[in-house]
Amino acid sequence: MQLSIIIVNYNVKHFLEQCLYSVRRATNGLRAEIIVVDNHSEDNSLAYLQPLFPEVQFLANQQNLGFSKACNQGLKLSNGNYVLFLNPDTIVPEDCFEKCIEFFESHPDAGALGIKMLDGAGRFLKESKRSFPSPSAALYKLFGLSKIFPRSKVFSKYHLGNLDQNQTHEIDVLAGAFMMIKREVLDKTGGFDETFFMYGEDVDLSYRVQKAGYKNYYFAGSSIIHFKGESTRKGTLNYIRMFYNAMSIFVRKQYGGSRATLFNFLVHSAIWFRAVMTAIANFIRQIGLPIVDAGLTLLSFWLVKNLWNKYVRPDVHYDNRLLWIFFPMLTVAYLIIAYYAGLYDRYYKRPRLIRSALIATVVLLAGYALLPEHYRFSRAIVVLGSLLSFVLIALLRWVLVKAGVLKSQQERNEELNTVIVGAPIEYEKALHVMKEAGYAERVIGRVSVSENDTTGMINWKNLKQLYKSVGYREIIFCIGNLSFREILEITPQLPGSVKLKFHIDKSQSIVGSDSKDTSGEALSVENGFVLSDPYYRRMKRLVDIVIAFIALITFPIHLFLIKRPIHFFANCFAVLFGKKTWVGYASGEKPIPTLRPGVLACNGVPVSAHNEFPEESLKKMNYWYAHDYETVNDLRLLWRRYKQLGM
Repeated sequence: MQLSIIIVNYNVKHFLEQCLYSVRRATNGLRAEIIVVDNHSEDNSLAYLQPLFPEVQFLANQQNLGFSKACNQGLKLSNGNYVLFLNPDTIVPEDCFEKCIEFFESHPDAGALGIKMLDGAGRFLKESKRSFPSPSAALYKLFGLSKIFPRSKVFSKYHLGNLDQNQTHEIDVLAGAFMMIKREVLDKTGGFDETFFMYGEDVDLSYRVQKAGYKNYYFAGSSIIHFKGESTRKGTLNYIRMFYNAMSIFVRKQYGGSRATLFNFLVHSAIWFRAVMTAIANFIRQIGLPIVDAGLTLLSFWLVKNLWNKYVRPDVHYDNRLLWIFFPMLTVAYLIIAYYAGLYDRYYKRPRLIRSALIATVVLLAGYALLPEHYRFSRAIVVLGSLLSFVLIALLRWVLVKAGVLKSQQERNEELNTVIVGAPIEYEKALHVMKEAGYAERVIGRVSVSENDTTGMINWKNLKQLYKSVGYREIIFCIGNLSFREILEITPQLPGSVKLKFHIDKSQSIVGSDSKDTSGEALSVENGFVLSDPYYRRMKRLVDIVIAFIALITFPIHLFLIKRPIHFFANCFAVLFGKKTWVGYASGEKPIPTLRPGVLACNGVPVSAHNEFPEESLKKMNYWYAHDYETVNDLRLLWRRYKQLGM
């Protein structure tokens, strides 16, 4: 066996699908084995991938054991003369493995090899070549000097910025995303140190390779795409903590003494510094905006009340309790409704602001009608206050979108004019995935891959020219008639602002990412599920809570009407605290998106009872429930199966 490829997967099945298709093409002509270790993914990775890749050996863990342990599991099963540890969010060209093996054979001193990595926009990833961590390198990185002087031999020492990315070099550290090692070297060094859960394990193994008398090489003779950041998003506090703690483990293990003490001091300083910065950023993004909205809403009611009192009803005295009690209650109610209407979703959508304003106004008027007579005031204040609040919040959103602080869903779709590069049949398949995912309106045309094909907008070799004329923002490369190698050769020539995505002929997904700092995006038929939308998931949860609450306060009534009322009581609490949902999937294979266990299955049968339907029928029921979800259907089902809610 020439080559063993070990891939650790965790909840990135669509990225792994594209990766395996590229690996399959790259191993053509080689005696190779592919081993995938799944760290207890919750996205049906194995059920989805195993039928597509029968040649792959899949190993399923019952819990997330971490990267190091999973790699070592795969290593024990491997038999190749060379072992490649490969991330699932990568794409390799057809001649990649062959070139790497040829390099090993021509360099007997080489023990391990890394490769030139590009991000999802075709830009070089500096993590491709690194030196061992040191207190000085940590200090330069912490204070941003490595960014200010990216090519400095001193300040950019950690990422070896002084070394030409297009030349092969001897280096210290290989990236765990692509790490090819000779079997004889691994026999001497052992596998990954399982003390490291994620991050730092590649640094440690690279160090032991050198200690064993071998050299580590950065190989520029080929390159790969690495959609970096799918397991842990870079820039989050969790990433910072895990990364720097991993470096701390390495320094304590390999250096010791005062050097380790200094490094650990810098590590903890970095963690605390980044923790404060991250907390401030999260506060502004997640809490700051609702607080500003609350202030605008409260201001709106106060202004309307004063203007109404001065110019319309000067004869009426409004109690101060209006200002200190009822107006804050109106504001809280308004913001709760806005949240469930989707106003604070990742992307701002103007229709959701309009919807939240209308619903809030109706709810507030209904609340006003329930007030005792002596607490009532003018309904016009409620209506006009809500209207002014809507205007002010809408104006604020407009300013934030224009300033780039918020991203509009409408603008996002408009900006991402998409061209699909592929043959006509490949174009139709990719367009189908885009339609299912709800993004077909982005596509502005097809780029041909053959010189004889004149039906496309232009030939793919002239993509740079096409950018100047139509200003596309996204390219989907269809892998079929076009090879990964050809694509990787042209990507560095494309504008850096253009997003790159990839679609393999047989795949039901399209994958890509903006950059090394952003989490990747996977478009698939699963995106067409209504229950994938955070808004509908929130509404389902809200309905669950409301029904559970009403059922609990009226519980004595249900004692005489429901079978097994005690179990019904327990189900109410389970739903209220998020352990269950009133309506969930039927038994059988469950689709994405995932749901909490249901009290009732989507076909009306209590989940605790045996479902008599055939397995294939249950799968279809689950699929269509998630795909076409409507809140009213849940309510109808609960009404019809009311007596069985205690089962």
